[in-house]
Amino acid sequence: MDEIVSIVSALFTIKRINQSPSTLEIEIEEVDPTRKFRDLVQKIEPKNLIAQLERRNERMFIIISRFESPATKKTWIPRVLFAATITTVMIDGYYRAISTNSIVKVGDPLTIAILYTISLMGILGIHELGHIIAAKKHRLRVSWPYFIPGIPVIGFIPTFGAIIKSRGLIINRNILFDIGISGPIAGLIIAVIVSTYGAYVSPLVQSSVAEELSAKSGLSEIHSSILMDSTIVLMGKHLPDKDLIMSPVLLAAWFGFLLTFLNLLPAWQLDGGHIARATFGLKLHKILTFVSVGVLASLQYFPMAFLVLIFSMRSPDVKPLDDISPLSRKRRWMFVLVMILAFLCAPLPFSILPK
Repeated sequence: MDEIVSIVSALFTIKRINQSPSTLEIEIEEVDPTRKFRDLVQKIEPKNLIAQLERRNERMFIIISRFESPATKKTWIPRVLFAATITTVMIDGYYRAISTNSIVKVGDPLTIAILYTISLMGILGIHELGHIIAAKKHRLRVSWPYFIPGIPVIGFIPTFGAIIKSRGLIINRNILFDIGISGPIAGLIIAVIVSTYGAYVSPLVQSSVAEELSAKSGLSEIHSSILMDSTIVLMGKHLPDKDLIMSPVLLAAWFGFLLTFLNLLPAWQLDGGHIARATFGLKLHKILTFVSVGVLASLQYFPMAFLVLIFSMRSPDVKPLDDISPLSRKRRWMFVLVMILAFLCAPLPFSILPK
């Protein structure tokens, strides 16, 4: 106890100490605790101790207790999942290339499948790398990405994305925000690059041919996003007398924009949910989760809407240890940018392309 009190007293002015068998409650003087509390958490975490900051009746308390470090998962699991995801994406790309080639030649199926896999896995991988870099910047330990294989060809979705798990403690709202926003921004940059290249290599054909391929591949049912339409215009692939055949590479970009849109929704424990929780707190985060479910339902993404609704009821909150310190003003303004980007990535039922 004396060692812990000494660490706390080096950072804060202590007013009162209460000790119980399981916790140490220390009342401190009212201060701006953001940076000092972060230093405290990082100093005691190696001792398997956790600190939480609470305010009660205008009094501020630090609650210190023991916690068990998460067990290190077997490192072969992320590797196996990564290999499985590459396999499902390759299979999906190969058969999509064959389907496209039956109407208009876009290249060797194996070559197209490799480009498709590099494109889609690149978007997902850079997304997760963005989270990892942000976590390392804030000295937060995280796992390797767990890629989730999908159902190729018949299931339409070759991968369900990837997740990383935190092995450390989310200290304050600023850190929660930074980790939440870093992945989608990083992945979106790659998605725009892939979309631009995908539009460049996508062929233009007569409308009747395009309709035949779209009906055969099932792509007629998907909606584009404003960002994807913009890259098509940028590459000069929107002509009044012809239609664009979406190459597998451009389809990979479409998946990337879709996953970015879904991740940026201010719901549950999606990246956008973490951003919203850090910006507004728990109450408004819950409201925004229900709003997001409504948005998904209006876009006819009913399975995703159902999953968000169910899981948000089971695990509604990711509370930082310091939930008192407000989010910085710069990050509050960035929330507006996040919502704009979500709209630009959304698969809208209308197109910005002129008829």
